[in-house]
Amino acid sequence: MYLSRQNGKRLLALSFFAAAVALAPLAHSKEEGRRARHENWPQATLQAQASAQVAHDTVRITLASEVSDASQTAVADTLSKTLDEVMQQAKGHEGIKVTSGNYHIWPMNDKDGKISNWRGRGEIFLESKDFAAASKLASRLSDRMPIANLSFSVSPQERARQEEALLTKAADAFRDRAKATAEAFGFAGYSIKEITLGGAGTRYEAAAAPRMMAMAADKASVPLEGGTELVTVSVRGSIFLHSAQK
Repeated sequence: MYLSRQNGKRLLALSFFAAAVALAPLAHSKEEGRRARHENWPQATLQAQASAQVAHDTVRITLASEVSDASQTAVADTLSKTLDEVMQQAKGHEGIKVTSGNYHIWPMNDKDGKISNWRGRGEIFLESKDFAAASKLASRLSDRMPIANLSFSVSPQERARQEEALLTKAADAFRDRAKATAEAFGFAGYSIKEITLGGAGTRYEAAAAPRMMAMAADKASVPLEGGTELVTVSVRGSIFLHSAQK
């Protein structure tokens, strides 16, 4: 039988396709067998972590104003005027983020349960990595809105940088623990089934706020010094414990 070159190419392509179709179930069957064999292996759940003390690089100063008057309207007007004026005065300083905080007005009752007067409180937050500049600005604004609270923290950018470095250490610690577990129970090795990453930080609230409030009346900027925060990255997961034959 005579076959043209074109027909020969077609038959060859069909042959390869048929072979591939025939091999596909075999490959799938091998993969299923391997997975089933893994699922029958003993498993262990492990956890490892890496931590570092990270210096605070951000300060947040809370300025607050409290007003008391006979009417709710008077309290709202006075408080709003103060907040607007201080906000305008605080804005425009390079490297200092200024935002509005809590705003609340509530009635005060006398012994008979009747409203005797109204009180209100408003806040403004100053946030910066420049501790000296933030302290100076807070002291300058303290005649209108005294300093009510002070806290330090690690910025999201610095935290991400530290966690990236800690991830490698935590992963190494997890692998070391997995290897030690396999050896302790007489297995030849291990393979990872699944892992979960986690992170945590212990926040430090500064104790310098009372000192700042006491000195603010003299318009003296107080040197600020943040503490440190423990940043932790954890790796939790499960492993298969297997013999030399995988």
